[in-house]
Amino acid sequence: MRGWLKTTIGLVVLSGVLVGADRIAVGVAEDEAADQILRSGRMSQKPEVSIEGFPFLTQVVSRKLDDVRISSDGLTVGEGKDKVALHGFRAELSGVEVSGNMSSATVDRGTGSGLISYADLSRLMPPASELVPNAGRLSLGGNTRLSLSYGGPGKVKASLGPFPVGEAAVRSEGNTVTVDGFRLSAMATLLAGVADQSLDPVSFTLAALPAGLNLSSVTPQEDGLRLAFDGKGVKLIG
Repeated sequence: MRGWLKTTIGLVVLSGVLVGADRIAVGVAEDEAADQILRSGRMSQKPEVSIEGFPFLTQVVSRKLDDVRISSDGLTVGEGKDKVALHGFRAELSGVEVSGNMSSATVDRGTGSGLISYADLSRLMPPASELVPNAGRLSLGGNTRLSLSYGGPGKVKASLGPFPVGEAAVRSEGNTVTVDGFRLSAMATLLAGVADQSLDPVSFTLAALPAGLNLSSVTPQEDGLRLAFDGKGVKLIG
């Protein structure tokens, strides 16, 4: 009886040691992966990385991680003057093949999401002088831009200074977002002396998206524009 008890206790202790070693190893790997993602330029700041699945060490032997989660808040997307904040970024990456020293990593499939506020979205829109002929007659500053807010499912609404512009549909193609359908109010049209109240579609491209993913869809929400991302065969590190 005592021999059986000693064996059982020994196995429990050994299991605890192995589990502890596994958790230490995964913690070190997560921190190293976050550093490498930042150094690779795939994200504008160091993310939180969580490597799911147990045991981790068997995944290391195969050099393929089943499930990796990445998160970060306050990332920037875009380039040059078109950089804006991406809030609440979350990504799930499956089939992550890594090198022995974590210097390279390729993702079989990845999905993610994040949010751009309407205030930041407005910064990506052209100034009034480019949108409306004779915009100077509206007594707007040269850098005045559309003020955007939620306009209902699939739409945003806008104003140009004190003048309402109505609603427009939002769609994406590749990494390019297009806002189409704005019409100036009758008063703004009269003051500007333009015959057509409609505005040309406005498009902008979001470059340098996080974790090497691509834009798959955009959805207007009350708190901003929700972006969905995906990718296959994505180069995450290296």
